Amino acid sequence: MTFDVETVRKDFPILSTKMRGRDLVYLDSAASSQKPEAVISAISDFYSAHYANIHRGVYQLSAEATQRYEDVRSLVARFIGAPDPREIIFVRNATEAINLVARTWGEQQIGNGDEIVLTTMEHHANIVPWQMLAERQGASIRVAAVTDDGVLDLEHLKRLLGPRTKLLAVTAVSNALGTINPINTLTSLARDRGITTLVDGAQAAPHQSVDVKALGCDFYVLSGHKVFGPSGAGVLYGRLPLLESMPPFLGGGDMIESVSFEGTTFAPVPQKFEAGTPDIASVIGFGAAIEYLEAIGMDQISAYEQTLLTYATERLLKIPGLRIIGTAKEKAAVISFVLEDAHPHDIGTILDGEGIAIRAGHHCAQPLMKRMGVPATARASFSFYNTRDDVDSLVEALRKTQEIFA
Repeated sequence: MTFDVETVRKDFPILSTKMRGRDLVYLDSAASSQKPEAVISAISDFYSAHYANIHRGVYQLSAEATQRYEDVRSLVARFIGAPDPREIIFVRNATEAINLVARTWGEQQIGNGDEIVLTTMEHHANIVPWQMLAERQGASIRVAAVTDDGVLDLEHLKRLLGPRTKLLAVTAVSNALGTINPINTLTSLARDRGITTLVDGAQAAPHQSVDVKALGCDFYVLSGHKVFGPSGAGVLYGRLPLLESMPPFLGGGDMIESVSFEGTTFAPVPQKFEAGTPDIASVIGFGAAIEYLEAIGMDQISAYEQTLLTYATERLLKIPGLRIIGTAKEKAAVISFVLEDAHPHDIGTILDGEGIAIRAGHHCAQPLMKRMGVPATARASFSFYNTRDDVDSLVEALRKTQEIFA
């Protein structure tokens, strides 16, 4: 089936709205993606005709809601190649998933003198929880370098993986630069040394097919709101033996088998990690998002976005005084840039006046910004609902920005 971007755009109601009196050009999908009608309708339908709390009720409505919720667990497992739906833990977002691992597996397995290896390009969500864990446990953080092009220095990372390394936590795709990391190579290096791996897939899952079994990682995290689903639904994948060995993260209802004042026994995985009433409707909406993506095909989405990235890169590089930060050969559809004499926040504000939404700042990647020698960048992030016309509008607005600062 041929990919038709104009047909796709009709599926996203917000793209037909006006912003500042102009057609909206949404170029901030790396922060959060827009939602297709299929997702919006699924949430509305669930609340209007199917809502009940899950796992607890013996009545039909609750049983049906539970089945819908658990069907999404199986759907997510298929979407990311997890061998067993029990390996899928629903959380609020990728950040919560990382904190869950740090607070459970991390406190069990990482002790005084142990080392955690990260990379310079990590999002704060894949830095701060490990810093907090290291401080609690007496461990240390080691950081793999990136090159001037924004590419992971693989040789430096190899040298960091020593006998005290217990965890390698790495992003699959840099949210700030778009750099795609060689995850298979990294997990293989770690596995050969007996090191556990966690992959931050928040930026990868919207752009490429994911197969956690083929990747060989121990943990993989993602956020539903970046994968065209609603906010409030995220995923932790963990290999089943690891999850079964880990203590609960939160205590409360639905994560127990029995409770007495003398002691409590916990439910099996995955319920052990899903205390309390979850955001049921968001999980249902997330499932609708996955079905929508699968109907289009992730390979088609990836191929289209790469053509758009190439076009945008070529056009932006023709603007005098514009410099792209992060020029890896393997990139997702993200372009960070600086413009001579214009602060990124000013760029973002001026573009907003043209109806164009970009992100400006450090992108929750301050160590990476420092490494690249800039305090902040403007970032245009593309998705399969963007067009060459969107790119042209961006370029035209940037030229107007230059005239203002000339």
